[in-house]
Amino acid sequence: MFDRHHAVWPENMPRHLSLPQTSLYTNLEVSALRYPQRDAINYYDSPITFAQLKQQVDALAGYLQALGVEKGDRVLLFMQNAPQFIIGYYAILRANAIVVPVNPMNRAAELEHYLEDTEAAVAICGQELLPAIAPVVGKVNLKHVIVAAYNDYITRDTDLPLPPEVQAPAVTLDNAAHISWKTVMDADKQPSELLVGPDDLAVFPYSSGTTGAPKGCMHTHASVMATCVQGAVWSHGTTESVTLATLPYFHVTGMQGSMNSPIYGGSLIVLMTRWDRQVAAKLIERYRVSRWVNIVTMAIDLLSDPEVESYDLSSLENIGGGGAAMPAAVADKLFHLTGLRYMEGYGLSETIAGTHINPTDRPKSQCLGIPVFDIDSRIIDVESGKELGPGEVGEIVTHGPQVFQGYWKRPQETQKVFLELDGKRFFRTGDLGYYDEEGYFFIVDRVKRMINASGFKVWPAEVESLMYRHPAIQESCVISTPHERRGESVKACVVLRDDMKGTLTEQAVIDWCKEEMAAYKVPQVVEFRDELPRSPTGKVMWRALQEQEWAGHQQQAS
Repeated sequence: MFDRHHAVWPENMPRHLSLPQTSLYTNLEVSALRYPQRDAINYYDSPITFAQLKQQVDALAGYLQALGVEKGDRVLLFMQNAPQFIIGYYAILRANAIVVPVNPMNRAAELEHYLEDTEAAVAICGQELLPAIAPVVGKVNLKHVIVAAYNDYITRDTDLPLPPEVQAPAVTLDNAAHISWKTVMDADKQPSELLVGPDDLAVFPYSSGTTGAPKGCMHTHASVMATCVQGAVWSHGTTESVTLATLPYFHVTGMQGSMNSPIYGGSLIVLMTRWDRQVAAKLIERYRVSRWVNIVTMAIDLLSDPEVESYDLSSLENIGGGGAAMPAAVADKLFHLTGLRYMEGYGLSETIAGTHINPTDRPKSQCLGIPVFDIDSRIIDVESGKELGPGEVGEIVTHGPQVFQGYWKRPQETQKVFLELDGKRFFRTGDLGYYDEEGYFFIVDRVKRMINASGFKVWPAEVESLMYRHPAIQESCVISTPHERRGESVKACVVLRDDMKGTLTEQAVIDWCKEEMAAYKVPQVVEFRDELPRSPTGKVMWRALQEQEWAGHQQQAS
């Protein structure tokens, strides 16, 4: 067991946590029983109590079962942050089914993969996303789409500027396969017996890989419970905590830190559908927000507001997240403004959020942190699997209660990402890093081929596979390119078919990509080439292109 970090373990913090042996839904049930009239959610000044939340969760769960959803079925949850996301998430679990959270930036072509892979017959979506999912209704297994209008939950006047999709009233649905949220709530159907427990599958966040096709990470109620509870305890969460939810809920960090943890603790979620730095500052001030889980780019944006010092942010007790390293100058500005150090952490979809977090009393900058409760992490040599010591760079591997069961319907890929050390099953993260003498972990590179654009993970092979749908593209190799604000962005080196050369521009390819894929995946730069470099075996040498790209920018900078 790795224990080098125990010397810097937070004072008065237990090293082991006994986790609830129940379903995630039970967390909501218990909080509603304890605090029925307490606000669970505040949505742009409109409150929802725990009793109301549970009642609506049960009503949706009963309706899902009436549509034929059974234990172990997968249900797509395709919407932005809104009360209906939380209700949908817990209703799927209450219906004994499995939540498949889908990035709302995805388009029809990407949704087809999720539907084929999960065989989901039912989806719950925000009405602004209906045009993306409507074309695939009737394809594969999808039969029903429950459509939610976020505006339904704006029940009180507010002086806050609302995003367009939150302002929009519910539209009239004219397709029998599309069911309005109001119809579901009015039906008030009650679900049958809760059958799932800690060892049953609960959530499939999708993680892409070098093969290009996104893979469902199989998480049980127990593994999701682990980081839900660990995060609450590590950040000193209580029933009086107030959490600002700005990270998207489809992403495991937002899902756990800003939704599941507060519901477990019976505390308040102040919920935003879209990021707006001034709205965020007003909400922190208005509701005395104490916890804010975010990505670094959000913290940078808030601090860049010339009016930020005019807001009262004194209620904040914990600010942290990840997605990218926090620049030292920004961390210093945050400390000057709030007296708080940014708490960086590390986790993956496969670990349903953080396995490593910085100690609250001894954080280090641009550092993943230390392994938290009951986590055993090591550094191994990528080739030999030999365990390495302090300061030696290798692959980060981890063992703990939040590690996933494997990839849905992909036993061979599952086998590749696990190894045995000291009689325990360790997950190979694919990330290169090291730990220092005190047991703090740092990341230096990625074994996997991945682009990190403002915290969004972009997998080149997936973008390439989508680009091959373009009739003019013969070959595409996607790499990262330096970006002043995002750190790195997406670039596509493209070879056109001979008969199509000269018929379209690089911008035309970019515009086409915007229609076919999520915005964060869209290449910001397209470069036409006559050919791509290849190895003696014929494989495209993406690494050579990658190194050439970054070396070229370094030369320009110097």
